[in-house]
Amino acid sequence: MKPLKLVAANDTFGALNKTIELLQGNLALFITPPEINGLMPEVHGLPDEVHDDVALIVESSGSTGKPKRIELGSQALISSAEASAKHLGGSGQWLLALPINFIAGMNVLVRSVLAETQPVMMNTQLPFTAEAFARSALLMTGEKRFTSLVPAQLKKLAQLAEVDSDLHRVLRSFDAILIGGQAPDWDLVSRLRSEGIKIVVSYGMTETCGGCVYDGTPLEGVGIRVSSGVISISGPMLANGYSPWFETSDLGEFEYGNLKVLGRADRVIISGGLKVSLESIEAEALKIPGVEAVAAAGVSSEWGQSVGLVYVGSPEVSFESLGDLSRAAKVAKVVRVANLPALPSGKPDLQAIKKLLDE
Repeated sequence: MKPLKLVAANDTFGALNKTIELLQGNLALFITPPEINGLMPEVHGLPDEVHDDVALIVESSGSTGKPKRIELGSQALISSAEASAKHLGGSGQWLLALPINFIAGMNVLVRSVLAETQPVMMNTQLPFTAEAFARSALLMTGEKRFTSLVPAQLKKLAQLAEVDSDLHRVLRSFDAILIGGQAPDWDLVSRLRSEGIKIVVSYGMTETCGGCVYDGTPLEGVGIRVSSGVISISGPMLANGYSPWFETSDLGEFEYGNLKVLGRADRVIISGGLKVSLESIEAEALKIPGVEAVAAAGVSSEWGQSVGLVYVGSPEVSFESLGDLSRAAKVAKVVRVANLPALPSGKPDLQAIKKLLDE
């Protein structure tokens, strides 16, 4: 047995130091939500000690349900970091732009420790801005430079980079910008890549120590299979209790030998007997001029369920064209907001979005 230590999410330097001890096997770590007025938040149900095979306990984001605590071993974290570095062409310096109480943020600390580089750490408890990212990136001195972002952050950076050549140059200086957490805007990814910005779209979850598939290609040691449309994953970076195979809640298929993620199985509604992928609807809605951000959820209707949309953008937007995809994709309810409800991880808060549509 070994001690389980708690560190607040806004104590990034404390967490970095504890990560060194974590990888040495001296302790296990749980990152709590941020301190408020200098007081640690109350955390219930955690033991004082854990088994030796536990290095990190991470609470999943809970975008579609109740969060759960997932135990990761040190070898799983190391395997993930080493496989990522090999795919990216070597270790380097990282810029932390995501909260460390989620796996993508903690991976930045783990990879930095293993690479023996000092990460540049943004204040992730403040709202993300492109200007703050640019200032932080200018502090980087590593020969190779990396960062992990969610799609909403990438969109903010891309918008400013269109009119700010200095930011555009900063983005091009990264050897890889990992994008994960949810499906990206593929048109935006293609445009940025054509401009020399090295975007890597990652796929994974807490149970796989974060991204384990880069641009559709599994990292070294990772196995992928698709059965009845559902993706399963194997490999040395699986969380405790999930080997040899972890069945995800995601739908996928192989396209030209690469994994194509089609969306979450639990984000499919049935409208008039027809299946509708809410993530596909979101992707199409983002292409409509005037739509800046959007999230879909099922709403009750005479067809059983229909599509509801919560969006940020112009009040003049029409979503009538989505009905051309199929009659089941016709939008039954639209709510316009100033900002999409989001979790601390940056992912859309699907529970809050559903409540907006149910009001």
